[in-house]
Order: sequence, then C-alpha cells, then structure tokens
Amino acid sequence: MLVEDSPTVRVLLCHIIDRDPRLQLAAVCVSAEEALDSISQVAPDVISMDIRLPGIDGLEATRRIMSMQPTPIVVIADSVHDATLGIAMNALKAGALTVVEKPSGPGADAYDQMASTIATQLFIMSQVPVIRRRDTSMKNPAVGQHPDGGGLVARANIVGIAASTGGPPALAAVLGALPRDFPAPVLLVQHMGAPFMEGFASWLSSQTALRVKLAENREIPIPGTVYVAPGDHHLELAPGNFLRLTTEPPIASQRPAANVLFHSLARVAGPKAVGVLLTGMGEDGARGLVQMKEAGAFTIAEDQTTAVVYGMPAAAVRMGGASVSLPQDLIAARLAQITAEQSR
Repeated sequence: MLVEDSPTVRVLLCHIIDRDPRLQLAAVCVSAEEALDSISQVAPDVISMDIRLPGIDGLEATRRIMSMQPTPIVVIADSVHDATLGIAMNALKAGALTVVEKPSGPGADAYDQMASTIATQLFIMSQVPVIRRRDTSMKNPAVGQHPDGGGLVARANIVGIAASTGGPPALAAVLGALPRDFPAPVLLVQHMGAPFMEGFASWLSSQTALRVKLAENREIPIPGTVYVAPGDHHLELAPGNFLRLTTEPPIASQRPAANVLFHSLARVAGPKAVGVLLTGMGEDGARGLVQMKEAGAFTIAEDQTTAVVYGMPAAAVRMGGASVSLPQDLIAARLAQITAEQSR
C-alpha cells in the first residue's frame, strides 16, 4: 500500500514499485484517512508511508495502524533537515520499521540507487512479522549474575551498542533508562541512510538524559556521552582510547558496521568493555561480539521476546558471542550495574 499525497512523488513511487518483480501495488492512497479506511480490506504486506500528509500525518497514521492492524511500515521522508525528520523518527518509535529518503526525479544521478534502496527496503520489510509476544514467565538471569550462576565481574568502562531494523525505539528505550551521570562513554552504530544520521542523533538526544552527538575523528570519548557513528563512516576505538572514523569498504554492505566497532573494542578495551547487540536483520555484529567475549568483555544480545527482528542478536547467540540474552527493558539496569561497580 502506497500512502502519498504528492502527485509527482506518487508517480515516481508507483514506477519504482511496478518495475520491481518482487513487489505489487495493493492500493494507492492520497491521505492517511483513506489508508485507514481501506487497510482492513486491502490487507497489505507492507506500507510505504509519507510523513507530511494533509489531515492526519504519517506519525499518527502509523500509531493507528500499529494499534488496529499491525503492518510493516516503511517511512518515506521528503526532508532530512527539518521537523519532518523528527516526525519520521517518532514514527519509528511508534512502530514503523525503517526510514528512507524520497526519490528525486529519474534524471538525477542518484535516482537508480535511491529507487533500488526503496524497492529493496519495501520487499525486505514485508517479510518482518510485526506482531510479537513476550513470554513473561521466562526466567531471566538475575542482575549481577552470569547465566551460568557465577558472579559478575564488574569491569566495564566503555560500552558499544549496535542496532539495525527496529533500532531507534530500542535505543531510545535502553539509553532513555540510563542516568545522566552514567559513568562510561557509549559508542553507537545504527544502520540507517547517511542523510538521516544527524537528525537521528538529534532525535535520540531528546529521548535520553545522556548527551548524544555524532562522533568526530580523533575525539576522546568521555562518560555520559553517546557517540553516534556518522553516515557512511565506520566507527572504531583506536589505541590511545580515541575515536577513529574511516571510510574503509563496507562490511556485509554496511558502513558503519557493528563488527568494525566491536572488533576495535575487543582489541583496545578487552575486558574493560561491554558490547550490546540489539534488534536487526542479518549477522552484522555477531562475530564482533564473539571477539569481544573472547577478549574478556561482557556481552549482551537482545532477547527474542523483545527484538523486532531477531536476526543480529540470534546470530550472536548461535555463535556463542553473548554472555547473556536480556529483554530490552532489563539491558539498561545491567549496564548501570556493571559500570557503577567498575567506577567504585
């Protein structure tokens, strides 16, 4: 289902969808009201959602769809610089899966790449089950204990977190539960299009008491600050404990890549680091988490009961890279405890 009020953009998106054999237009709606009225009859596998709509905007439409008929939603943002991006980020928090930039005209240099990205995202997200149930009877490891019953050796003074699909709301939840005086810097990789990263960092700053900023090359990370990998750059912790940004080739089509960050933390920080791998498709970060654990770091994979997409954390668990699997709402407490004990 395509929801778009601009006739020009509607034509472009219809063309992009029609020419991709993986996709079929189920409905074209010019307003959120029309989409909400017809979604139960159309029952689309995925929705392309504009944000700036007349009447009900894309954020409110996302909220209503996710409450009445949960469906994978791909947000199409027409601006990466104004309040529209904040609305798009809040739509992700409300349940949309990802955000992509609206296509320019077919004559633009980047048109083919943008069209391919949109079509691929729509296809991939159509496969994501957005209804999930948490088994509240599951026994989670007690805070302060390893899953094997051994005592937790407090040691973390730097935290690495990575996420992909479903990441923004998960990050908002985890970082939002940390105190302002959190005694460790947080290095963060979120898979997202480069044009959105500055706005994403700004939005994330409004969700947590911690300071949030885009990482800068050779910057020395300080406690209580979240350093977000900027668009199209790998983020590493370098010897000497400063940040390094590189444009080395993408890893598994990702730049920034979680594996690059986690590998660097294993090499430089070893047992003084903690790694967290949240929701996301694929396996990025899994091998890096293995290396961190082998270097003595404590590692956390988001549990299947809360992960929007249990791909990346599942791979880490399968490879033996997770010290513990925790549901989203218990991760911040574990991080706070580890770093608090280390700081004494």
